Amino acid sequence: MKLAWRELRRRPGRFAAATAILFLLGSLLLLLSGLVEGLNANNDGLLRSQSADLIVFSSTAQESIPQSLIPGDAVATIAATDGVIAAGSLGLVQLGGRLPGAAPRDLIDVVIVGYDLPFAGLPESMPDGDAWVDSTLRDRGVRVGTIIRVGAARTPLRVAGFSDGIGFQTQPTMLVSSASLREAVAANKPDAVLPEGATQVVVVDTSTPAATAGGIDQATGSTTTVTRAAAADAIPDTGGGVLQQIIGLTVVIAAAVVALFFALLTGERVGLYGVLKAIGARNRSIFAAVITQAVVLSLIAGVIAGAVSIAFEAALLADSIPFTLTPARVGTSLALLLLASVLGASFSLRRILRIDPASAIGTST
Repeated sequence: MKLAWRELRRRPGRFAAATAILFLLGSLLLLLSGLVEGLNANNDGLLRSQSADLIVFSSTAQESIPQSLIPGDAVATIAATDGVIAAGSLGLVQLGGRLPGAAPRDLIDVVIVGYDLPFAGLPESMPDGDAWVDSTLRDRGVRVGTIIRVGAARTPLRVAGFSDGIGFQTQPTMLVSSASLREAVAANKPDAVLPEGATQVVVVDTSTPAATAGGIDQATGSTTTVTRAAAADAIPDTGGGVLQQIIGLTVVIAAAVVALFFALLTGERVGLYGVLKAIGARNRSIFAAVITQAVVLSLIAGVIAGAVSIAFEAALLADSIPFTLTPARVGTSLALLLLASVLGASFSLRRILRIDPASAIGTST
């Protein structure tokens, strides 16, 4: 172990190339992770940020909110099912929004979402006419108090606050009361007005999700009830899945690079390892030194890559690419880089075990 640290201090140039490559791979991991998080927040954040445990769709909707319709009697049945602590409606409509001072045809696409049960970090109830909006709309100059007029009828909605990660299918959202949603739909899309008491989906709070989901579907006979996470996963992917595969490939490449580097380094050290074995050093001690060096290199590269990625996020232009770094994503990416380094360095173990002290010393002299 002391040998590993001594070599790192005295001959840092020997490890510079490996550290630089690990830095590039770590930066790529963080960039891809930020893109995945940004895409997911803009795609399924609406459902993932819901506080409810279950989402109830009509059985023919294929777990799609726009295609779902639950009639009033089924809504009442759901609320009365054993295990249901609270139930509320959730519906949405996509409309064009007009900002103050904008040209007549200068519209932004927004999804108006009406809710009864609260979202994480949002007020439990929204006053009629107010909206809690996706924070991405800040990039369009929207501020608290801004009046956004939606649809052809220019229904006014006042911005009451902002929230991160509540997008739906890459569109920014405006969260309003169920009454405000009905008003907006009636004014702008009268043909889409739902029957009295009906809703698109029902969100349910429960302490027994599996049992309650089965009870709801059995009681109504016309619904499909899934967990909040499953409902979010059912939203069509916008590229996050492909990026996850690229992340996996990057980890494999990082492991291969480290394996190649330490294989070459071990080849250069055969004589040194032979001497160490001759004076009593154990294979596990030599291998531990190799692993230590791999861990140190990956930590140095990871810290620099993390700092660069944070600076990249801060420097992004408004309304550009969907990029979000979260502590969990950063930690996961750096852990994957560390794992790849350790796995790569482990490939040197076989060669270390095969070193014969007499032959190695003879070869080196």
